[in-house]
Amino acid sequence: MEKINGLIVTAALIFLFTAGCGSRADIVFVEGKEVTGSSAMVVSAHPQASRIGAEILAMGGNAVDAAIATEFALAVCYPAAGNIGGGGFMLIRFNDGNYDALDYREKAPYGAFRDLYLDEDGEVVRGLSTTTHLSSGVPGTVDGMINAHKKYGTLPFSDLIQPAIDLASNGFIVERGQAASLNSAARAFNARNSNPVPFVKQGGWSEGDTLRQPDLARTLIRIRDKGREGFYGGKTADLIVEEMSRGNGIITHDDLALYRSVWREPVSGIYRERYRVTSMSPPSSGGVALLQLLKKSEDAGLYGMEFLSVEAIHMMVEAERRVYADRAKYLGDPDFTDVPVEGLLNRDYLRERMESFDPQRATPSDMVSHGFPPGIESEETTHYSIVDNYGNAVAATTTLNGGYGSNIVVDRAGFILNNEMDDFAIKPGHPNMFGLIGGEANAIEPGKRMLSSMTPVIVERDGELYLVAGTPGGSTIITTVYQIVVNMTDFGLTLGEAVAAPRFHHQWLPDQISYERGNPLPSDAVERLGQKGHSFSGRGSIGRVDAIVVSADGDIKGVADPRGDNRASGY
Repeated sequence: MEKINGLIVTAALIFLFTAGCGSRADIVFVEGKEVTGSSAMVVSAHPQASRIGAEILAMGGNAVDAAIATEFALAVCYPAAGNIGGGGFMLIRFNDGNYDALDYREKAPYGAFRDLYLDEDGEVVRGLSTTTHLSSGVPGTVDGMINAHKKYGTLPFSDLIQPAIDLASNGFIVERGQAASLNSAARAFNARNSNPVPFVKQGGWSEGDTLRQPDLARTLIRIRDKGREGFYGGKTADLIVEEMSRGNGIITHDDLALYRSVWREPVSGIYRERYRVTSMSPPSSGGVALLQLLKKSEDAGLYGMEFLSVEAIHMMVEAERRVYADRAKYLGDPDFTDVPVEGLLNRDYLRERMESFDPQRATPSDMVSHGFPPGIESEETTHYSIVDNYGNAVAATTTLNGGYGSNIVVDRAGFILNNEMDDFAIKPGHPNMFGLIGGEANAIEPGKRMLSSMTPVIVERDGELYLVAGTPGGSTIITTVYQIVVNMTDFGLTLGEAVAAPRFHHQWLPDQISYERGNPLPSDAVERLGQKGHSFSGRGSIGRVDAIVVSADGDIKGVADPRGDNRASGY
């Protein structure tokens, strides 16, 4: 399969913003938190990125073209997680029902080694894997976008990256939530950079301010003009290596030159006979974990339970507890370790894992270990969902790992370095920044991709495209996507209701149910779950979902999570 093809469907809605970027004048755009179009839709973490993606679709581009444009735009207008200094995963469904999946996850530099973050006593050096130049893996985003364009793009690459260049040069309007986020990160930016960075403003940011990034614009121009060599070679590569030298980092010219994104086979399974759920395969743990959760839910009869009932929450949490224990033991980079995907998704194995489930009592996590499947010998990420007017779909999740990654900006290149090395098991059994425990399968090795929780998902209903979704949220990504799927398929919620609903999360260790303080679970349910032996921990919001649902009559609804500045744009 070379290029994505299909029939053009015209649109006839009410103009809510002006067409630009060369898009057809007769196309009518809609934009908002929850909007419906008849032809195409983009939902992302920032209004500007969603608009740019929608305009690329209006120019005749396909879902992959729009994904590339959206990704580069997010690198400008959503610096907390949008990036060219990080990496991610892209899941593609074509209008003929075939799939492809692109892994552009970061890799450990070749100078990395197993005990890189341990002192002479074998103890973890606090902050070394999160706040220093040593915390950065080799970035994969730029190679990933070029690879995606080479295989499936239809518009010129320069047309897809130019809107991001313009956005960086001319600036964009800062949203209210983004202003608060930038201000909270100012101290870290100042502490970890020797020169001023564009993300810190004297007196602080306010809603309506303009953020310009001329250094980043010049970096994007080099990528536009020289392609892959414009980032992994030449001046940009020199600037990255110089930045590493300043902070005792270990990414070299060879690391950059040798990096390659990889096409992989996605994981897929049937849920309740009529739904096919497809997601990312390892080195993302998301797809395997999501399918494990759904199969356990089906066997436990979640479909017959009431939404947010004690019975439903208890069963879901107990399934999550066991899935995250398996994740810690078995999931890692398949190029370096044997990942028993088939065994982990075996129905008999999953039923065996739930044999210890007690409907009346919580199972303490210290009594739950990994299973033995047959065949055995980030908190800041961003997601965007796209459906084009040809019937193709993209779900892509990308990350710097922590909010603003390491907060280290490559001097004179204008982009933020990731701190993805913390996603390795820096010491087997030691929790990462999200509290996740890792094992030997995810130990540091040179050139290895670190394990991820990113879970871009595409769901078919009765063989037709139904749902495109994903979310940021570090370790909570998997459980958030799980809840979106079952909220719609089992509990009958609309997409808008499913996204806005309260969320909860359990990851085996620590042994507690996390819930949103500002969007809490029913108080009587919490009380009764406590009587079953569960403990709770309140926190801020869980995830910020960007999702699209396609109705049986062909309408395309985009829903942007009310928890963030996310926006849907389409026509």
